[in-house]
Amino acid sequence: MTESPENEPKIFVDEDWKSQVEREKQAPAEPAAAEVASTEPVATEPIPTEETQAGPATAPPPAGFETLVSMLFTQALAALGQIPGPDGKPGEINKSVAKYFIDTLDMLSEKTAGNLTPEESQLLSETLHGMRMAYVSIKAPVK
Repeated sequence: MTESPENEPKIFVDEDWKSQVEREKQAPAEPAAAEVASTEPVATEPIPTEETQAGPATAPPPAGFETLVSMLFTQALAALGQIPGPDGKPGEINKSVAKYFIDTLDMLSEKTAGNLTPEESQLLSETLHGMRMAYVSIKAPVK
């Protein structure tokens, strides 16, 4: 039942691919790509951005769970009229939008149950409690 060496399938192992990958990593970009890049016009003036037009902007905070909870909390407070508008006047109350953000945080709480650190869990539960208390304290009809 053993096959003779003549009948065994030959297996070829390509060991050269590793050295080829190394050569490609060390080789400069293709000459054709360099030619295309050199024929394109080069801007001498920096492109104006919002930062250069309106002055220096602060960098956004690092992405994280606390930042997400804070953003949703801020949006809910704004929808409840607790944050003044840019003109300094009280914000417009829109309880249905506030309810949306509260429900979003509640959904986040349900979906992340058991996967949060104790600090994150406490932050989320306290934020939800505060948002719900602010919601029921507003005496405006739901839109």
